[in-house]
Amino acid sequence: MTTIVLTGGGTGGHLYPAIAVAGALRAMEPPPRLVFLGPANRGERATVEASGLEFHEVPAAPIRGRTPVGLVRSFATLARGTLAALQRLRRLRPDVVFSTGGYGSFPVSLAAWLLRRPLVVFLPDVAPGLAVRAERRFATRLATTTPAALAHLPAGRTVVTGYPVRPEFFTLDRAAARTAVDVPLAEPLVVVAGASQGSRVLNDAVLAALEAVLYRAHLIHVTGQAGLEMAERARAALPPHLAERYRPAAFRADLPAVMLAADLGVVRAGASILGELPAAGLPSILVPGTFAGAHQRDNARWLADHGAAVILDESDLGALGTRIAELLDDPARLEAMRAAARALARPSAAADIARLVMEVAR
Repeated sequence: MTTIVLTGGGTGGHLYPAIAVAGALRAMEPPPRLVFLGPANRGERATVEASGLEFHEVPAAPIRGRTPVGLVRSFATLARGTLAALQRLRRLRPDVVFSTGGYGSFPVSLAAWLLRRPLVVFLPDVAPGLAVRAERRFATRLATTTPAALAHLPAGRTVVTGYPVRPEFFTLDRAAARTAVDVPLAEPLVVVAGASQGSRVLNDAVLAALEAVLYRAHLIHVTGQAGLEMAERARAALPPHLAERYRPAAFRADLPAVMLAADLGVVRAGASILGELPAAGLPSILVPGTFAGAHQRDNARWLADHGAAVILDESDLGALGTRIAELLDDPARLEAMRAAARALARPSAAADIARLVMEVAR
């Protein structure tokens, strides 16, 4: 039986592509054995195991943005993680290792190179972070989401596949999604999501504009765990007819249905937007974070340049309510943005990456 080790993490934008590709690999005949190696300090174990994958913890830590003392600790963690990965890979003897980047992938990818195991690396963002910049040097093959990323990767070993998303994005239609989230099809719906860990500045901006938005639309607000209590307090203070239009939640497992149902998204610009917004055909206001090397701006710019989104900087978040109103009041523009987003969708991304992984394994 073919054995494939998957690794990635640090954020959901690196974790979920691995899970989507794992689903495509499991659909093959005969299915390979799949094992996920990675950190477990941000809920990765629960997410991975919920998808049916075998999970083994390998410590990892970020490097960027650390103080001198923090850097020492991070390098020590990476050293421990690499030793743990070497032990795991020696026992598993995988035919190929598949990395989706993020700091959580580096110890396993480095161990694969040290043991001369084939390595396939997927770059989900437009521009690589530190992990993929290192891993591209010893990858057997690479895949990436957008043609814009080819400027950062070795041309002869790289293929553009698109960003793999959950199959629900392509099996649900808009009417069924509206039924699933229980919002009438004729009424506007806005979804706000601050990535897998939430976003304090985005949450604050939404709450500042809350009543103005709710007079125009229903609002599903994915706050992250840290932002939920404040959002629930804000909801309790609303008049009843507005409170019933506001649905805050720390996390939504049904995010594909929510995004397909929505008329407008307000989201961070992590890697997942490059796959999920096109798959959902969701016009969006993108608020790129200024952390982690500002790679989110490259992601946001790619969608904006294709007409699928507009960019709102953190410094301009006081205008969020106005921007939402302007777009909701311009149905023709929203429809053009929706069409532009759909044109960027790549429904076969997960299957294409799975085939690449299996080719390298063989």
